[in-house]
Amino acid sequence: MSLAAETRLAVDRHPFLLTALRAGVVNYTAAARYLDVDGETDAIATALRRYADELPAYETESRDVRVRMESGIEPLERDEDGGGSRHSSGDALVAVGESSFGPGGGDRTAILATGDVDTAGLAAVLERLSLEGISPEATAMSHETLVIVVRRRESANALRAVESALECVGTRLE
Repeated sequence: MSLAAETRLAVDRHPFLLTALRAGVVNYTAAARYLDVDGETDAIATALRRYADELPAYETESRDVRVRMESGIEPLERDEDGGGSRHSSGDALVAVGESSFGPGGGDRTAILATGDVDTAGLAAVLERLSLEGISPEATAMSHETLVIVVRRRESANALRAVESALECVGTRLE
């Protein structure tokens, strides 16, 4: 495999570096040192420059979404025998594996975004929440709806983070 091909594969394993190359904000020599590619740093840096020249420019777009909070969310419990939920399945805002969350007076808040929501928007939201130090207890997405469950004390910051993330979602590579 050529050095250029090996460098591209290494970059593709680090999405943040791919985004930085598209945005034109990379110190190529430092990136070459960072990557686990056998070869001279200058040659790897040159391969990075050439790869960056071929990539589409990084652009963002705002999403047409409505973001709101729903307080009083709690885990929905199962029956003692492990059977169905004590709540009706229609009560759950989020159900992932054996866990489900829905209204019931709990100490959690659901942040709901409806509208132009997709996986790129979800990725932007999760990255922004991570940067804010917020770890959602549950997350789900389906056609035009994104739900994030957080502790009530984090809800205002989570709401702002979700709104901010969806105002500048990076465009996908195509």
